Amino acid sequence: MTLNIHSEKVFLSKPDAVIFDTDNTLYEYDPAHQKAMFAVNEKANKLLGVAPENFSKAYMEARDQVKKNLGNTASSHSRLLYFQRTLEILGLKTQLLMTLDLEQTYWRIFLGASKIFPGIQDFIQDLRAAGVRTAIVTDLTAQIQFRKIIYFGLDNYFDYVVTSEEAGADKPSKAPFEIALNKLQVAPEKCWMIGDSADADIGGAKNLNITTLQKRHAGVVIASGENTPDIVFDHFSELRALLHSKKWIPPVFDENHA
Repeated sequence: MTLNIHSEKVFLSKPDAVIFDTDNTLYEYDPAHQKAMFAVNEKANKLLGVAPENFSKAYMEARDQVKKNLGNTASSHSRLLYFQRTLEILGLKTQLLMTLDLEQTYWRIFLGASKIFPGIQDFIQDLRAAGVRTAIVTDLTAQIQFRKIIYFGLDNYFDYVVTSEEAGADKPSKAPFEIALNKLQVAPEKCWMIGDSADADIGGAKNLNITTLQKRHAGVVIASGENTPDIVFDHFSELRALLHSKKWIPPVFDENHA
């Protein structure tokens, strides 16, 4: 697929800042999650004698209960809470050591199986070369999201990070976007939002009149209607090409041809 531009006018001038989502935008979420859950299921089977299908069913029920109880908050994504409630649903009561063990196993395998999308580092370096500020706006708690960013080697690529734990609410709430805009000291009309979620990323950014770019890959539902993104792209190299075509990137000085 190629770059799909739905609104040419918003790309007439260089953005002052670009905000990125994390999960399923900087890297592909599903393969890492599946490997992590496989490892957790194996451990539960080995240590607790719980059949994988029974553990998976209890986990999904636990996840739904936690999300219902906590609503649109960072802790509603907590694997620690999911595994605590999973064991309780299985009739094993609250087992603190086992809950911590399962959670640590999940994130260890998850991070090891996560790979950032090609071209993301080069794209961010292009933005910084062009004087464009960068930030992350991401759901989930700060500790694990900080760990992911550091694990990916991207901790020096962003000027600011805003988690839904800091904001008090997940996207598409305005709060995390507003905090990021305030940190970046940029008007929403001069900012881009790059993400994968039609509702959380694209819809949330559009609520503040931020230009939206949706990352397209397997499993992503492209936003439509009033949430139609300004750009849909498959590869970060396409965005790099856009920056260069607009001549927003300063030319590289070559001493050999000075």
